[in-house]
Amino acid sequence: MIYSGGIMDGLDAKQKLAVGDTVIFRVLEDQEDPKALAITDAGELDVPELGLVKVTGKTCKELAFELKERLEQTTYYHATVIVGIQSLNKTISGRRVYLAGQVRTAGPQEIPAGETWTVSRAIMGAGGFTDYADKKQVRLVRGRGNGKPGRTFVINIADIWQKGQTEKDVSVEPEDLIYVPARAVNF
Repeated sequence: MIYSGGIMDGLDAKQKLAVGDTVIFRVLEDQEDPKALAITDAGELDVPELGLVKVTGKTCKELAFELKERLEQTTYYHATVIVGIQSLNKTISGRRVYLAGQVRTAGPQEIPAGETWTVSRAIMGAGGFTDYADKKQVRLVRGRGNGKPGRTFVINIADIWQKGQTEKDVSVEPEDLIYVPARAVNF
């Protein structure tokens, strides 16, 4: 028997899969044509014989070895899984920031692929401030993960927008939280 892991070892181990990408999937032992599968908004692929599998953030090589293991537990004695990228979604990055508080549309917001977003741009993307927003005390909360505490930045968006002090605008990173508090006095 030929060791087919060599074929799988040559799969892409750099590009991480993201929402909206399309991959080609094939099990060589099936002798069927490759199937094009699109990654859903939930970050999953509907893999034949397995159903929905979480795939975002994995490379084709990582995914192929994971699917091989799962298919060999359920359907195949031996499976050579080929996964390759057919097309990357250039509009959806799979990177989000979250807005809360006194913005017109609170909730997650996609950071477009290949673009750098700032706090003020994210607020504009959320429809701007409500009438009661404290534009001088906007908070950007950046998580550190791995049990480490995050950092909080206080940003004066009023200075950025009204005085053109764009150097004070902070770039956002995926999973950042932007919180716009209400003013203490509403007049």
